[in-house]
Amino acid sequence: MPNSLSNNYYMMKKTLILLTITVIAACCSTDKSVTADKPAAQFIGQPTINEAIESIKAAYPDADPVLLEKGVKHAASLWRPADGTSAEFAGFVKDNYISDPAKRKLVFNKISNYLESLYGNFNEITLDLRKTLDEQAGEIDEIDRMFGNYSVSAHIQDDFYANRIAFVIALNFPYFTLAEKEKLGPEWSRDEWAMARLGDICVSRVPAELNQALNSALGNGDMYIAEYNIYMGQLRTADGRQIFPDDMVLLSHWNLRDELKADYADKKNGPEKQEMIAIVMEHIVKQDIPEVVINNHDYEWEPFENRVTQAGAVIDAADEPDTRYQLILNSFRAMKDIDAYNPEMNTAILRKFSREMEISREEVEELFESYLRSPQLIKVASLIKERLGRDLKPYDIWYDGFKTRSSIPENLLTSKISARYPDPAAFKADMPVMLMKLGWSRDRAKYLADKIVVDPARGSGHAWGASMKGAVSHLRTRISERGMDYKGYNIAVHEFGHNVEQTITLYDVDNYMMSGVPNTAFTEAMAYVFQSRDLMLLGMKDDNPDKEKMEILDAAWSLMEIMGVGMVEMKNWKWLYENPEASASQFKEAVINNALETWNKYFAPVIGVKDSPLLAIYSHTVNDPLYLPNYSYGYVIQFQIEEYLKGKNLTVELDRIFKQGRLTPQQWMMGAVGSKISTEPLIKALEEVVE
Repeated sequence: MPNSLSNNYYMMKKTLILLTITVIAACCSTDKSVTADKPAAQFIGQPTINEAIESIKAAYPDADPVLLEKGVKHAASLWRPADGTSAEFAGFVKDNYISDPAKRKLVFNKISNYLESLYGNFNEITLDLRKTLDEQAGEIDEIDRMFGNYSVSAHIQDDFYANRIAFVIALNFPYFTLAEKEKLGPEWSRDEWAMARLGDICVSRVPAELNQALNSALGNGDMYIAEYNIYMGQLRTADGRQIFPDDMVLLSHWNLRDELKADYADKKNGPEKQEMIAIVMEHIVKQDIPEVVINNHDYEWEPFENRVTQAGAVIDAADEPDTRYQLILNSFRAMKDIDAYNPEMNTAILRKFSREMEISREEVEELFESYLRSPQLIKVASLIKERLGRDLKPYDIWYDGFKTRSSIPENLLTSKISARYPDPAAFKADMPVMLMKLGWSRDRAKYLADKIVVDPARGSGHAWGASMKGAVSHLRTRISERGMDYKGYNIAVHEFGHNVEQTITLYDVDNYMMSGVPNTAFTEAMAYVFQSRDLMLLGMKDDNPDKEKMEILDAAWSLMEIMGVGMVEMKNWKWLYENPEASASQFKEAVINNALETWNKYFAPVIGVKDSPLLAIYSHTVNDPLYLPNYSYGYVIQFQIEEYLKGKNLTVELDRIFKQGRLTPQQWMMGAVGSKISTEPLIKALEEVVE
């Protein structure tokens, strides 16, 4: 990930919690005969389907035969006995099929407007219900968790089937598979694309209680991670010394990693701090971290010997009881319960990649595999070793020395930033100025900034987009009583990029059903574009003549690290499907083994050290399963976009590119830069630098 990545898992999942359920996942069922154990087989038979198609052809000879057949078949696949008899289905088709293109367009526009109102207002309600959980809004009580994890939209699709809105959509705006979108999409008009995206919201029928169970499981993971703080001032070396400030509190994994990165600038004390952080991370992964030191400043902890003391006396402190892995298991089982209701996408893995990312898992693994084996990475490692003056260690996967900022002590950056941004309001007030520095006009900068608000985050920060015009996006960032520090600023700039993307792709895209981006990797790309310019936004000029070379080296090294993390998570989920009844302890061992195997296969030849579990530290694995591969694609996309932007007007091109909306990933990239997603541009640039 980039130099200070925050809880970006919120970006897509929390943009609209209901979208995780409805637009991406499925439509829900009120059919009481369809249980979580055994969904009903297709009720409407082929003879009824054929009869319905022929009756429409007879009545409307000019009806589009492809759309007609797809629509009737798709509506039939969703019809259940509780919805009516076969004869009633045929009658519904006859009464509700729209053959006239002008009428179809009119109905489509009405549906789009209604959905914007529903999704937008549900999003605003969800923001209100989660306010205490996500913002620094007082103590969290159990009632806050109950309301915050409640999905206000869980029954919307139940209602859509009960009042037959879902069948009207499925019949007249049928679902196109990814393969069909890739084949037909290049020739589609914008209206055809938008209608195909409407068809995506009714793919299958999942009982509302299963969606609510998944929402609760994910919500519990969110809260676990949001409060997983380590009080660094309470850590002690083996000889009893304190090496971190009293008031330093770091959230796992984001802040721990970012502190480790920042310590490269501290030549004297940095290495000792980095060693300690790496050991803390290993304890978290292995779940032998003492439970009492998590989010608690009452104890001193010596991580190297894993010893806890209080008031100078060693105490017997129990390990955390595999909570991390149990929460992942809970989410897995909630998703697995939904599998049977998605016959074409019958695993969470398929739904995450082929439906949500719209890139197959095999394609993702092939891209990762080819890059991680790039011989140029060994040359980059040699350069890092030379720059550090020592052999590499596992935590050097987060080496940050290629950035100009890495040579600047973080306390100097923080002093400048805290004076400028003492509170969220100050950051909000400076947004138009930052946008103008990036190149937007004064009016355009105001237009974008006016649609974003800044809130104090309970966690490290996230971006939560609006879901209807007239609403605002929320930038959540952590700011202490002393003002914003560099870590918080770096995260806030990243989230600012998300918010700008969210604003452009909602307000400036030509149709609501096309709003957004192909998948979360694309919004990460925009966030990276902002984050890579964080010093420039502070007014700090970079005169380094090797700046471009350093950026290539940094991008290549960072991509290696996050691809390894994504590889581990994909292995974890394949293991879960092979071992669905595993205990938390068994799953923990599998995750550690997957991390070690991935490390030894790809990283040991580069770093020169075997058997590190650090690739399993990322908190996303708990609170947003299978999100991590998006980051790697985000890096690749960002590099291709940055290469394309050279010599062009940055903001004009960003506006143009993101106004494309939600095409498939490959078609979006073709429209953006004229080529498909590939690591070849980065590898080629890296070859030139290292040679």
